[in-house]
Amino acid sequence: MRDRYLEREYLSKYKHSHIVLLRPTMSFMLMQTPDPHTIKDALPDFTNVTHIFLPINDNNSVTTAEGGTHWSLLLVSIVDGFAFHYDSMPPGNQNEAHFVTQKLSKLISRPLRFIQLNDSPLQDNSSDCGVFVCLNMRHLLLKRLLMVRTHEKVSMSLGDRTVDASAGRKEMLRIIDEFRREGERRRS
Repeated sequence: MRDRYLEREYLSKYKHSHIVLLRPTMSFMLMQTPDPHTIKDALPDFTNVTHIFLPINDNNSVTTAEGGTHWSLLLVSIVDGFAFHYDSMPPGNQNEAHFVTQKLSKLISRPLRFIQLNDSPLQDNSSDCGVFVCLNMRHLLLKRLLMVRTHEKVSMSLGDRTVDASAGRKEMLRIIDEFRREGERRRS
């Protein structure tokens, strides 16, 4: 939901950007597939892409729908060859994110260096990880990547950032309600 909102409301206005927000299902498929080349046609074309955002989940069972207990964010900078992992409850999904990085590296035929960012904002309960992923993704996209030219260097650290999960939840509910009302207007 959040990725579609960011694509529609923000990324579409930046025609020069080559950033992909990969859906959670695609990240999961990438993690579970033994040979990432077998799903290449199901994934976006990464040929001219500079950055990929991937939500990471700790579900390791393809038979359990909506499984897993924790979400984190992986931001891959293809132009620099780095994969930055943001986890609000470390070490959390570090192994899963590293594994996805290796799969993506094979898929794009480029080496990627995995970096666990230890200065990510931390959640103070066991239920805010999804909110942290959404808010960190938005911050990195809007306040970092879209503010610079494609090949300019930008800090990927979130050490100076605090996350208000409660306000984030309220904002997401407001956005969902706006989409709902917009859908009702279109149908009437």
